[in-house]
Amino acid sequence: MNQSPSANQPQRLAVLISGGGRTLLNLQDAIDRGELDAVIPIVIASKECAGVERARARGLPTLIYKGEIPAAELESVLEPHAIDWIVLAGYLKKVHIPKRYRGRIVNIHPALLPSHGGPGMYGHHVHEAVIKAKDTQSGCTVHLCDEEYDRGEIILQLTCPVQPDDTPDTLAARVFEVETRAYPQALRMLFDRTTPPAHARSEHR
Repeated sequence: MNQSPSANQPQRLAVLISGGGRTLLNLQDAIDRGELDAVIPIVIASKECAGVERARARGLPTLIYKGEIPAAELESVLEPHAIDWIVLAGYLKKVHIPKRYRGRIVNIHPALLPSHGGPGMYGHHVHEAVIKAKDTQSGCTVHLCDEEYDRGEIILQLTCPVQPDDTPDTLAARVFEVETRAYPQALRMLFDRTTPPAHARSEHR
């Protein structure tokens, strides 16, 4: 890895949510345990949701921004926080990617892409599709985001079995257990292979 003056500093994450916030809290737990060298200076929610309350209860500054966020506006919101990575954690709005964050937006999908991805494929819709397809294996995919849903570079996939008697709920629980391991692991991989962006970050160190 190329070193830089800020290479040994925690990576600064903006986490985007739309629901219960479990993935966000899993990342914060990994940070608290020292398993992920990062901080979360800002959380952005697409609506009032349980995740907003949970984030604020953990002391994470949280904004609610309804609707899709224009790329320039998203950049202006993140700039004061010197964000290194945008991390999607169950965020259901389309992300318009600011130029400086190309290759620095990460998502986790609750299936093995390229299967069961694309517009409308989230949450229970994904698990229902896996069961309907009679797949014997599911899991999760951590990938970089580009302008197409679920088509960016795959960073990591972890798998779990699909049981013959699975319902969307039972499969979702098994996949989420895999996600709790996959997302911190994939972020560590990304941190190790990239240098910090050329953001003006010194005032945040």
